[in-house]
Parts: sequence; structure tokens; C-alpha cells
Amino acid sequence: MSFQDRTILLGVSGGIAAFKAVEIASALRQQGASVHVVMTRHATLFVTPLTFESITHHPVAVEFSRAWETELIPLAQHADLFLIAPTTANVMAKLAAGIADDVLTALALATRAPLLLAPAMHTNMWTHAATQANVATLAQRGATFVGPEHGWLASGDIGLGRLASLEAILRAAAATLTRQADWQGVRVLITAGATREAIDPVRFISNRSSGKMGYALAEAARARGATVTLISGPTHLPPPPHVNVTYVQTAEEMLSAVLAHFDESDVFISAAAIADFKPSRPLVQKLKKTARKSLTLELEPTPDVLRTVAARRTHQLLVGFAAESENLLAHAQEKLRQKNLDLIVANDVTLPDAGFEVDTNIVTLLTRDGKVETLPKMSKREVAERILDVAKGLRAG
Repeated sequence: MSFQDRTILLGVSGGIAAFKAVEIASALRQQGASVHVVMTRHATLFVTPLTFESITHHPVAVEFSRAWETELIPLAQHADLFLIAPTTANVMAKLAAGIADDVLTALALATRAPLLLAPAMHTNMWTHAATQANVATLAQRGATFVGPEHGWLASGDIGLGRLASLEAILRAAAATLTRQADWQGVRVLITAGATREAIDPVRFISNRSSGKMGYALAEAARARGATVTLISGPTHLPPPPHVNVTYVQTAEEMLSAVLAHFDESDVFISAAAIADFKPSRPLVQKLKKTARKSLTLELEPTPDVLRTVAARRTHQLLVGFAAESENLLAHAQEKLRQKNLDLIVANDVTLPDAGFEVDTNIVTLLTRDGKVETLPKMSKREVAERILDVAKGLRAG
């Protein structure tokens, strides 16, 4: 691992594991990084700022000062990585809530560098529902976690909560930096959300897709350097920053928007839940209930977006999704073959904390060359990162 010429912000929060941050700073410095340490006041009770200054040859920020706007904000804006080790439950709670009441949390909000968190705390604190909710929130926003590990704790207990090893933290830092611009120059076209097919001017046929998976993919690809175009069905999500977004309603509109951008794209990721059928004769006026005892709708197929673009592909890598309720792998493999895809992401929507409307997902990745990888429950942002990792490998291979 080499961190040559990388600028790394090292945040140190107030836990007994703070002394281990000295070794982290030293290892990063020896491997060529420019390390700038930011400490909470509680952290200084465990390790002095002078210790870090002696190792990094840079001043340590603990309190707000005149250097805030002239030195610290520019540093936060140009850093390659913000590593917080150890990360206490208190700091994670502040980061999740957007609280910036000290230099460390303020810089974490000000930076656009990837955020790598190395939690360390007692097992009961780590497993508490509030802490896990904060972890999920931060992961969904793109933060990466390393640890905690199982072992002896400061309390004398043995359990999950020990700061990750130096080697694990360095590996995670290197991996995070590698991802930072590994999609630079790649043009990615992504669809997200549900489509709506009108029954009348008031009612429509749709599904439960929230768009969260597609939006997470757009945010992750943009963060890794890609030029991203997002074709979105109706959703309540804010548009991802620095992403070209086109909003559509119907499957026909989705297809038209995709075709307008497909030829110039390098990767197409079809994460939208596009309606398979639409009313054959949508009504111009609102359908009245009156004395009806039943209603029959005649439906017809909508255009198959994936099959259409697959037929005109030149160099594009194609990624699809298979949301299933039974026979997950069999249906996903059949769709992979029929739609001529390179990668398909399969998920069982009947599982708790997976599929539509939630912030997590449980997926299996299947590739054209027969590889199958089942992921544990992750935030949709973490799933997006893994999909991009696999897609990157397919493009390189």
C-alpha cells in the first residue's frame, strides 16, 4: 500500500482507543501521506496534540481559531480522505444528525472527501438501536466503515467493539482512495424509480419502487468520477448533486429518454421498476364509481427498455435488476440470458429490509460468465458500490 502524495485528514475522537491513532498517523506518514490531525477536546485527555504534531509535522486542530477559514476549510476541500479513528458513538450520532459543534464534526460537514469511519466502543453501545440507525444513515450517505472487531475491550469484557487493526484500517483507506476516481471519464446512464401508466386523469398503474437504489447508484458513480445521466420516474428523493437528471412518467417516456442518451453512454444500469403493462385505452375523463359493482381493465404490454437497448448496443456494458418473489436465481439467470445482459442484480422483495421503499437491500450479483455473489444485508449505497466494483471488473476484462 502506498499513500504517496495523498492528503489525509485524520480525526481522533475521545475513546481509550485514541492512543492507537498515533500508530495510524505514523504508518500513513511513512507511506508518503500528508497527514493532518483533527482532535475532539475529549481525545486530548487520552493523547496530547504534541504527539501527533511530532509525527505529522503539521499543527493539530482542536479548537476553532483564525485558521478555520484560511487553512482548515481549504484543507477539508482538498483532502483525499477523511479518516476518523477511533470513531465514538457520540461522533457518529453528530455526523448522522449534521451537528457541527467542534472542529472535527464541522470539517466532516465541510469536506467532500470520502469519509472512512473506524468505530470503537463497548459492545452494548455498538449494538444499540440508536447507534445502528446512525451507522445505516451514514452508510447510505456514502460513508465507509472498517470494524469494529471482536476482542478484549477496555472494560475488561470480550465482544464486538474493538478498534479495527492497523492493517485493516490501512487496507480500507487504500481501497477507499482507489475508488475515488476509478470511474473517471466513464459515461453512465441509469434509470430509477417506478413508471406510471394512466387509467384516467386521476388514477394510474404503478409499483412500490421508491427510486432509492437507482439514486444510490447515481450518487456512487458520480462520487467515483463518472459522468452520470439519471432517467427518473416519479419519486420524493432530491436530485443527486452534479448528476444530469431527466424526469419521466411512463414506460414510453422512459424508453425515449434512454434512447436519447444510450449511444453516447459506456454503461447502462437499468434500476427502474418499469411497468410491464398499461391500460389499452386510458380514459380522457375521470372514471366515476357510480353504481359499478366491478371494473375490468384491458391491459397491453409496455415497451421492453432493456431488450430494446440490448439490440442496439455497440460497446456498452448492460446491468439489469431482477426483483423477484420466488425462484430468485432461476428467474434472474433467465433474464440475464434473454435480455443479453452483462450483470444482473437479483433481490427477493419478500425478505425484510430488502427491495422496495427501504434503505437496505439483500442482493445476489450474477454475471454473464457465470459468477454468482450473494451479498449480506447492506445499505443501498454499499450495494451500489459493490455493483460498480463488479461492473468495473467486467469492463476491464
